[in-house]
Amino acid sequence: RAVAMSVSHSSRLNKLVREKYMRLPQDGMVQVTYVWIDGSGEGVRCKSRTLEKEPKSIEDVPEWNFDGSSTAQAEGSNSDMFLVPVCMFRDPFCLDPNKLVLCEVLKYNRKPAETNLRHTCKKVMDLVKDSHPWFGMEQEYTLLGINGHPYGWPDNGFPGPQGPYYCGVGADKVYGRDIVESHYKACLYAGVKICGTNAEVMPSQWEFQVGPCEGIEMGDHLWMARFILHRVCEDFGVVATLDPKPMTGNWNGAGCHTNYSTEEMRKEGGLKHIEAAIEKLSKRHDYHICVYDPRGGRDNSRRLTGHHETSNIFEFSAGVANRGASIRIPRQVGQDGYGYFEDRRPAANCDPYAVTEAIIRTTVLNETGVETKDYAGH
Repeated sequence: RAVAMSVSHSSRLNKLVREKYMRLPQDGMVQVTYVWIDGSGEGVRCKSRTLEKEPKSIEDVPEWNFDGSSTAQAEGSNSDMFLVPVCMFRDPFCLDPNKLVLCEVLKYNRKPAETNLRHTCKKVMDLVKDSHPWFGMEQEYTLLGINGHPYGWPDNGFPGPQGPYYCGVGADKVYGRDIVESHYKACLYAGVKICGTNAEVMPSQWEFQVGPCEGIEMGDHLWMARFILHRVCEDFGVVATLDPKPMTGNWNGAGCHTNYSTEEMRKEGGLKHIEAAIEKLSKRHDYHICVYDPRGGRDNSRRLTGHHETSNIFEFSAGVANRGASIRIPRQVGQDGYGYFEDRRPAANCDPYAVTEAIIRTTVLNETGVETKDYAGH
């Protein structure tokens, strides 16, 4: 008996028919899809327009607008929001010469929207550009059927306990690899700096890594990788959730481990700079927990329990090769005496702009306490 998987109706449309139309020439016209972060701080939205020639740089893409009252970003009486293009990628869905363009959202008065966390991140990254901060973020996510149940799990029950699924191979170990491989190829085509992928500890849970990226590029590339993931999942009729703890009980949560270094950490003797940065982070734990998920730490409190390869949300810890610590120094870095460290606290649904900005504020700009400084005069 064939088991009907819980996939969306639109995924069952005949994709071969679509292909016929996708092959039609465009006569020099270009489709540009504008992508932005909505009022939830987690969701992405998009819409497309035609340009008369292929944009060669982000300056060639005009500003646009949208109805912010439909994205929880404005009131209906004053709803126009500006889309300001900031980063351009090739379009893996409509193919060359078409583009995907990531945008910042500005309000009617040209001030950044509440969930436009890129704006201050960019200022901070510009301020510390001589430190050459590199980031690599490990995005965990879970595939769900359209019914909200993890994809491939039994309808009325659970798969076997965790153990055989991490980096697993085989139909009884991994669910949804087609989606993962399609996403990887689409990111490479787009020009997203994706650098790897693997099946995670919980069945139907996966991870991809983006980086190394310098400064603001980290947030730009991770957000576009997320957009591409949701768009690929739409084709397959399933849902990717970034919920930090999609299944309660004895199952791993989902994080977005953030690897970080400055130029001096990457040089001979850099370990002392790594240890100095960790010392600064240890004194500002509450501030970081507040910005490491979109709900001020409430989402992460379901995940950071001290179990399932996490640290406890209330305690700061650091260690070499310790996956139960807030901060992990990789064993190789401990041996070499230079390199990078990994902040394991950010939740899967964190905003990478917020995370990278917070790390820079604490470790390079030497901020302390829960207040942040305004560097507007710089």
